[in-house]
This record gives sequence, C-alpha cells and structure tokens, in this order.
Amino acid sequence: MIIRASSLGGRAGLAVALLFSTAAGAQDRPAPDPDSAAAVVIAIPPLATAKKVDTDAGDTWTLANQISDLIVADLKSTSSFIIANAKTVRIPSYPEVTAPSYPQWRSVGAKLLVSGFVNARSDGRLTIGCYLYDVQAGRELDRQGFAVTPTEWRRAAHKCADAAYTRVTGRAPTFDSRIAYVARSGTDEQPVKRLAVMDFDGANHVYLTDGAAIVLTPRWSPKGDRIAYTSFEGGRLHVRIADVDTKADRPLLPVGDDSFAPAFAPDGRTIALSMSVGGNIDLFAVDSGGGIPRRLTTAPSIETGPSYSPDGKRIAFTSDRSGSPQIYVMDSDGSNQRRISFGGGDYGSAAWSPDGDKIAFTRRDGPLIRIGIMSADGSGDRIVSAGPDDEQPSWSPDGSRLLFQRLDPGSRRTLLAMVPARGGEVRTVITPQSAADPSWAETQE
Repeated sequence: MIIRASSLGGRAGLAVALLFSTAAGAQDRPAPDPDSAAAVVIAIPPLATAKKVDTDAGDTWTLANQISDLIVADLKSTSSFIIANAKTVRIPSYPEVTAPSYPQWRSVGAKLLVSGFVNARSDGRLTIGCYLYDVQAGRELDRQGFAVTPTEWRRAAHKCADAAYTRVTGRAPTFDSRIAYVARSGTDEQPVKRLAVMDFDGANHVYLTDGAAIVLTPRWSPKGDRIAYTSFEGGRLHVRIADVDTKADRPLLPVGDDSFAPAFAPDGRTIALSMSVGGNIDLFAVDSGGGIPRRLTTAPSIETGPSYSPDGKRIAFTSDRSGSPQIYVMDSDGSNQRRISFGGGDYGSAAWSPDGDKIAFTRRDGPLIRIGIMSADGSGDRIVSAGPDDEQPSWSPDGSRLLFQRLDPGSRRTLLAMVPARGGEVRTVITPQSAADPSWAETQE
C-alpha cells in the first residue's frame, strides 16, 4: 500500500520516490544509548527477486545480493550491530520476505532481521523494498520501499540501512549522506587542489572544480544542494558557492576584500565568513545569495573558522586575541563573545555537533596535533585521536563519529580518517588521491 510519496532526490535527473514507509508506534521504539548499549545481533540475508531481469545496473538477482552486501557494510561500520552468520540458514524465498521463518533466524542468535526484495518495473525503474523484523517477538518493526532508476540502487540500500540504524539507536540517519573534501594532487611546487564530493562510503565520486585554482575549506549547505568554499581563482582569496547537482559556480561577494572560511547557518540563508578589512581579519555574516556583509567581530586579532550551533543562535570560532589561537563562542549577531577553551595548547577548527551539546576541535600541544571534543560551554575537554597530525573535524549527521584530515607520517600524504566521537579505533576513508578539509553533509532528501 502506498502510504506517501516524496522525492528522495537532490541530484539532477534523479527519479526516486518513496513508495511505502510504516513503523510501530513510538511507545514500541527502542531507544538505547548507542554509546553504552550492547551491540544488537542482526541477520541480513540476500534480498529476493520475483524474476531475474536484466537492467542497466545488472540483473535483479545480482542487485539483490549487492544491496544486502551494502546494508551489511553500512551497519558493520558502526558499533551498534553484530552481523549474524547466516551461512547455515536457507536464503528466504520471495514470499518469505513478508512472512519470515522466525525460528531459523533465532537459531543463529539473531535479534533482528532485515529482509527485502528488488523487482524490475515496466517503466525501466526498480522497486526495492526492505523490512525490519523483531525476530524474538516475531513481528514487523519497520518497512521502506523505493522506486529508483537502476543506477540509484545504492541510495535505496543506504536508506534501508538507515531505517535499521535509526530504529535501534534512536539516532539520525547517516548512511545516505555525502562528503565534500579537497582532493590534492600535483607536486609541492605546483599543487592541484580540486573540490570533490562522494557518498558516505566513497562511491559516486565527482569533482566540482577542475583544479585550475586552489580551493580550501568546503562546507555544505543544510539541504546538501550547495557547497561554500574558499578559492584562489583569479589570484584572489574569496568565497564561492558551488551547486552540487549542476556544478554551477559563482562568487559569493563582488571583487573586493579577501574572504575565506565560510560556514552556512542552519537555515541556509546566511553564511558566516572571515574577511580581511583594513589589515585586520574579522568575522562577517552575509546572505547566501550575496549582499552587504554584516560585521560580527571588531577585535584587533585574527577571527576565523566560524561554526553555527544547530539552532543558529550561536557561532563558535577561533581567535588569537588572548595571545594564542583559542575557541570562542558568541551569539549569532556578534554579541556575548567569550572564550571557552582552556585546556592548554592552541585550539582551532571548531565544529558544533548536530545535537548542539558538544564542539569538536583541533588542538596543538607541543609536537602533537589532535582532534578533541568539549561540551558547548567548554567543559569536559578530551582528546579522541592520537595524532600526530590530525586536523579539521567534521561531525557525522547523527553525531556518533568525526571525520578529519590526517597527515600520514610515513608517506607524508594527507588522507581522511574517521573516529567514534567517544574515542576508539580510527578508520581510514579511501579516496582516489590525497584528501583534506572534509565536510560531512546531512543525509540526502
């Protein structure tokens, strides 16, 4: 039954419609603390298909296996799930997708089951459905269904994984999201730095700039349709806006004072940035469509790296007004400026968490440059990466992980890495070349 229909788009030419989505009542929704709750054992068998049909992305039987593999990879990337060994269990038939045999899944210790199907449609698209079951209670918890072009099957798989992840952890979806970063190539004497975008798992990698001009500090808009970044195009340091779908690109401000380090406000209508005016670097706010910048700071020091709180009421930023770079917070109109970093060393790269409770940062302490987290009031300062050269943290959409730039001491190559927000094992994010300045977008609409 079609409950509602809406766009899953955000990319030109994408034709993805939500066919069905149901869930049990809020009173039935488990909401454990994902940082302390035990991992849930989940079974994810290959999806079924009513009939093997060739498509532009492969036949439906092959896609059914690829989709389940991607759901497994997504959920394994978190600490919230243990994937059940289902090799001894018979693969569900097409009718069993909506009527699972619970005893066989209990036999492998599964608490939850993700099952689904992929079918070819007469209009050339695919229908992909996925169901989440409580194996112990023997009942359906959630279902998701999508009509997608064959080449967009990965997005449907990510959304199926997001449904299970959100149901179990209570956190926001995270897998159907994208990462922007600066792709580095060339030589030290002639560096090439391009604005690049890829899916959360590294797929669908594209470049938005051609490398003719050096780019820095990309930052997503709240809707994930635009990226504000710093460019040296024309030999001038200035902020530009790139449209992710069309690759259209424009300067934010007319030719004038240098501008850099942009950050979108949560409503997408305002961008905070640094500007060099009269020999001093201060923070300004400007409409995202352009206009006259509004001054936010006036200290005789360097103010840069703004990051809005999720409610848009405050801005965290870096200033050296105290004699060394430290993190400050102010109201979004520039009032009530106050220092919040007092842990020793130099601080920078403030990044407000999605829930508004925490601020991630870079801290230089002697030879070590590491990633840390503090409460929004500056308390509870703690380091979550080992260094020795980690910078530019960016939160995952659900606030459970931090993506950052790391300089590999052996190869001297910059790469992207990811660490749980509570600390733990660091995982390298694979990119085609050296990578820096990551920005993790909200999940796609």
